[in-house]
Amino acid sequence: MSATQPITPISISLPVASTSAAPTTLSKPVQRKLVPVGGAYAAHARRQASGKTFDEDDAAVKAENERLAEEERKNQPEDDGVGEEPESKELLQTSDPKNYKALDMYAILGLSNLRYKATQDQIRLAHKKKILRHHPDKKAGRGGDANDDRFFKCVARALEILDNPERRKQFDSIDETYSDKIPDAKTKGDFFEVYGPVFDRESRFSETPVPSLGGADAPRDQVEEFYNAWYNFVSWRSFEWYDKEINEGSENRDDKRYTEKKNKSDRAQRKKEDNARVRTLVDNALAADPRMKKFRQDDKAAREAKKNKAKGITTDPKKAKEDEAIKAAQEAAAKEEQVKKDAASKANKATDKKAKEAARKNLSKSKKAIKQIVTDNNYFQPPGSTPSANDIELQLNELDLIANGLEPEETAELKKSLDGTPDVAAKREAIVSSAKKLLDVGKVESGRFQQFV
Repeated sequence: MSATQPITPISISLPVASTSAAPTTLSKPVQRKLVPVGGAYAAHARRQASGKTFDEDDAAVKAENERLAEEERKNQPEDDGVGEEPESKELLQTSDPKNYKALDMYAILGLSNLRYKATQDQIRLAHKKKILRHHPDKKAGRGGDANDDRFFKCVARALEILDNPERRKQFDSIDETYSDKIPDAKTKGDFFEVYGPVFDRESRFSETPVPSLGGADAPRDQVEEFYNAWYNFVSWRSFEWYDKEINEGSENRDDKRYTEKKNKSDRAQRKKEDNARVRTLVDNALAADPRMKKFRQDDKAAREAKKNKAKGITTDPKKAKEDEAIKAAQEAAAKEEQVKKDAASKANKATDKKAKEAARKNLSKSKKAIKQIVTDNNYFQPPGSTPSANDIELQLNELDLIANGLEPEETAELKKSLDGTPDVAAKREAIVSSAKKLLDVGKVESGRFQQFV
């Protein structure tokens, strides 16, 4: 405190309480010295000395606390590759120690960049840093809420999990920051760039070391060893992290046994699905591996050479190589030609689709226009008369039969002929002529037309 004013004791006369059971008079006053002390007085003295208002003083105190906290972070050891990971507001405010299975244990300790690669020393060092920063007493000193110790408890829980090899393995087994997706058989791209990182990712779950994918020039025995190892892959993933908690306080033994049985069944199912996923990965890789394709071609060539030798046919290696190159070129050309044909077919289909769509729209417009012409001409009734509802319905239905039976071009031509003549009788005759045409070719059954006959 930087106050310059001296603290002056205050003398106040206070009555002394009587110890008798039934006092009748007050005791005589005595002198007591009161000295102003405590946080409230210290803040008052600080404001008096600095001449700041309450808001200004609060802002100054907050800035000083932030400066001290930043200085504390800088002075903390950053050795062993742990460093200082930023803490998001969401992480600090939503982490709940009661729902610990939903927590990202590595993010809680600031080890998101290391995760399963973090050593036990790094985990303990990261825990120490978090404890120093988030201890309730430290929060109170920085003006925080000392009663909100949820994140502090999450830090303790994270150490409890990650410092125990068995519990850590359970968490690493389901770490959701790692993708379980695998390339499918149709995935395009460089084989080694597509599959290499996936096998590296999956290899950490192996109970025994497994070989890496290798490169395009890997020898045959190395490639075969790779696939043999992965077809016999044994994963240590247990999926126990997903187990439903057993209520140890429950006296119902049947409930406990059911929960244990259900957990065991769910773990077995997840294990089965994960093994199938890895097997599918290996199957897809084997089918797409260009090295295996080359080995099969070499085997085929060797069988052919052996077969020809048995028949007394000598094969010039140079000519065989030339023939193979010609065949490969022909296959490449055929493949390229097929790609062009597929592209042209796709383009033609798109054009046909657009043409059909345009024809459909034009047909719809023509149908509406023909119906409107019939309506405008009073459904071909004599002048001064009103068509009945039955006549209207019959004519509209028969117009639909005609429009649906004619080709789109014929429907458009009918509309054109109706537009081209002002004579009502000629208009009706054009429609009747179209109806007769449909009857003649059998597109419409006899007797369907009653109005336009």
